[in-house]
Amino acid sequence: MSITIDDITSTNLVALDLEVAGQWAAIDALADLLDKDGRLSDRDAYAEAVYAREKETGGTAMEMGIAIPHAKSAGVSQAGVAFGRTSTPLDYGEEKADLIFLIAAPEGEHDLHVTVLQQLARRLVHESFRTSLREASTPEEVVELMREQIST
Repeated sequence: MSITIDDITSTNLVALDLEVAGQWAAIDALADLLDKDGRLSDRDAYAEAVYAREKETGGTAMEMGIAIPHAKSAGVSQAGVAFGRTSTPLDYGEEKADLIFLIAAPEGEHDLHVTVLQQLARRLVHESFRTSLREASTPEEVVELMREQIST
């Protein structure tokens, strides 16, 4: 059975008006969405794994206003991707990001998060995809854009 984008994200995991004080608060807010959607068995353990990875790698921001924090954790019960968009770009290491994808993968998962990460990174280099994400007015539009661009 192959996994589709609909298995890992939904409109419940999209925050189009994410107003937070910085990268850590963005991670927390998106982790809360994953938790509320039932994808985390231990929200704090998962968030700590993301923080540790961000600190270890110097941040998961890409150029062009994108950050993709992610982690594998025993605190993840079901893989998920949460998306947040901020009106003011946040500092992520040496980059700034207003489009944030938080990827959660269970420990022992067969690198599904790597597949999603690679596909997101490849699609996000296209200005048209980034522009569409920035102009989307509903969570449904964001999920549809992801559905069109990402196949797992």
